[in-house]
Amino acid sequence: MKLPRDPSNVTHALVAAFPTRLVGDVQSVLAVMPETRLAPVMPFEVEVQGETVAIPSRIYNEEPGAGLERPLSGTQQMILHCLYSRHSDGRVRQRHLEQIVASGEPWVVPFVVQLAGEYVLEILEAIGRGLPGLAVPSSAQRRLYGGFIAQNPAFFARTERRVVSYWSCYYRWKYGAFGTYPGCILLEAFRDAVAEQVGAQWPRHTPPPLADAGEGPA
Repeated sequence: MKLPRDPSNVTHALVAAFPTRLVGDVQSVLAVMPETRLAPVMPFEVEVQGETVAIPSRIYNEEPGAGLERPLSGTQQMILHCLYSRHSDGRVRQRHLEQIVASGEPWVVPFVVQLAGEYVLEILEAIGRGLPGLAVPSSAQRRLYGGFIAQNPAFFARTERRVVSYWSCYYRWKYGAFGTYPGCILLEAFRDAVAEQVGAQWPRHTPPPLADAGEGPA
């Protein structure tokens, strides 16, 4: 469902994607973003450090010119990259993902995890490259992502199911075993991170890593 095109509603939709302490920074970012005739669509809610945020599934704004982006602070540039990681163009999403994936800010994490559940293979590979710490026990990235997933189990379960669906629809001809698909490799790393945080195995909503194209979720 698309939101009305009233600019105040569009502003509210994008401000709501971040913790309230960042409202001023988000408004500074929105001031340099070109307007669009299409409002953000289908927000999804997650919890970030005890606060609920609502992140749009897609935005349609053109990217601002480099001259407009330059005066933004480091935090504001990170916010801008987060928002454009939700862009309708997959190439735009990937460019901006690559600027945020290594961030240690908790409010960046849901933007990255959401992209892990999407269909662009190059984006999945970029996430894997940007999160090497997921393979390192007790690393900062493991704590960051494991903590987020522990707070948002339903969101992660939806992400798992999306990964399986896209593998099955678009990539199982290339990755006959689910475990070889980059999306599965990411999910396993996320699952290891949350298991380390909670001290127990995390529920699985995907086929086992060695499943072939004919097997369903365990």
